[in-house]
Amino acid sequence: MAEAREDKLFISPSIGGWVLVVGSGLPEPTEDADRCFHFLTALSRKLGHVQCFSVSRVVHHHCWALLERGHVFRAYAWAGETLWNQGPVTAAEKELDMLCLEYASEQSPFALREALCANCEKVNQLAARWSIDPSAIPPEMWRGRGIVGAFSQFKPH
Repeated sequence: MAEAREDKLFISPSIGGWVLVVGSGLPEPTEDADRCFHFLTALSRKLGHVQCFSVSRVVHHHCWALLERGHVFRAYAWAGETLWNQGPVTAAEKELDMLCLEYASEQSPFALREALCANCEKVNQLAARWSIDPSAIPPEMWRGRGIVGAFSQFKPH
């Protein structure tokens, strides 16, 4: 996984029925939500069920998305403002008491600092409820397994 830098990806072997893809080569939803939306929907059209989780604890940016057959079931992205809020809030988000603001919310990010920080801490918990928490996978599961590579060119359909 350490080699998944400089616009590269790490693709894991199946772990509990899930294949994880991580790395800086993936579109970052908090940098360009539209690009991420097109990437995820195209991927979901080909693979079926796709999930995305992203978090930057330093600036409290975070995102999660759940797609099925090219359709967004649920997505939320925050980077100083709500960038993507689509679909009904899931039971898991409610149980975890995750904060999901509407577009153009009048609330100050500074007033919401604790809630935004809490969201960042709960992203892996949400991943565990939807599928699998990558931080809970023992390091020995990664050693010598998986594929490191890069996209040759991404073209949304």
